[in-house]
Amino acid sequence: QVQLVESGGGLVQAGGSLRLSCVASRSIFSINAMGWYRQVPGKQRELVAAFTSGGGTNYADSVKGRFTIYRDSAKNTVYLRMNSLKPEDTALYYCNAMIVTNTGRYEYWGQGTQVTVSS
Repeated sequence: QVQLVESGGGLVQAGGSLRLSCVASRSIFSINAMGWYRQVPGKQRELVAAFTSGGGTNYADSVKGRFTIYRDSAKNTVYLRMNSLKPEDTALYYCNAMIVTNTGRYEYWGQGTQVTVSS
């Protein structure tokens, strides 16, 4: 099991930057995959960026070149650096963790942090 706590959301003007943080309650090396998703009302939650179980990274096409996911293992934290923000990036951003054990695959979510980009 793991608890995830996000922070760093807020209101920013278009073209601005934010950094989201996700602190895990256990070593991130013990987590098979971690990433960021976002959701706007009335739409499905979508992947933004993630570290895959194979050790690589995956980004949504809409954020490539603007967002960067990175981690600090000493702090059990995964970050999402968001540059050149656009109004369409406005959403509730969630941290996600997937843990695979001999009993199954388990997904965990944080409580979300709101990002609002004004035009």
